[in-house]
Amino acid sequence: MLLAGSVGAQTAPEPSPAPEASPAPAPSWSFGAWTYTYVVPDERDYVQPTITADHDWLHLEARYNYEALDAGSLWLGLNFAGGDALAWEVVPMIGGVVGHTWGVAPGLKGALSWWKLELSTEDEYVVDTKDHRDSFFYSWSELALAPLEWCRVGIAGQRTHAYDTARDLQRGFLAGASYRSFHLTAYVFDPDVPKPTVVVAVGASF
Repeated sequence: MLLAGSVGAQTAPEPSPAPEASPAPAPSWSFGAWTYTYVVPDERDYVQPTITADHDWLHLEARYNYEALDAGSLWLGLNFAGGDALAWEVVPMIGGVVGHTWGVAPGLKGALSWWKLELSTEDEYVVDTKDHRDSFFYSWSELALAPLEWCRVGIAGQRTHAYDTARDLQRGFLAGASYRSFHLTAYVFDPDVPKPTVVVAVGASF
């Protein structure tokens, strides 16, 4: 009787709580691919492809027709980023150029984002290892406003060595649109001259 009573008085054990689902891990790698089509008045038109890969602090990049036509470059960089309302990114890099131009190039990418505004710049100095007199500074900068999530407009400037220009620094306008991970941007440099330079960029990030 005592045994039966004690067994009857026992309560069923409570089930153990289900383990909480762990957050999905962040992707270990991110990639980007861009092609810039240059329509240059009285010069050779060309396509400039760029491929990027990032993993935490590591930044890798490959370009063609960027520093010079018929020349390629490979880059190694470090990713630094921070901020909240005012977000910033800085990527110091070192690259090697081969092909029509041979050289070594220290470079820097940077970006500031606040509200719907973004300021970005990409600069490098190519040290020509064949003839130091052909060394040059390259720069591409943008200031853009995104009135809607999928579009942006702004101004751009570039100093290039890939083709001859009447102005050392070309200035112009940009307009772009995005859909998911795909991007399209058009640039018009030196819009005040009869034949401006037009650049159309198509890219994807994943």
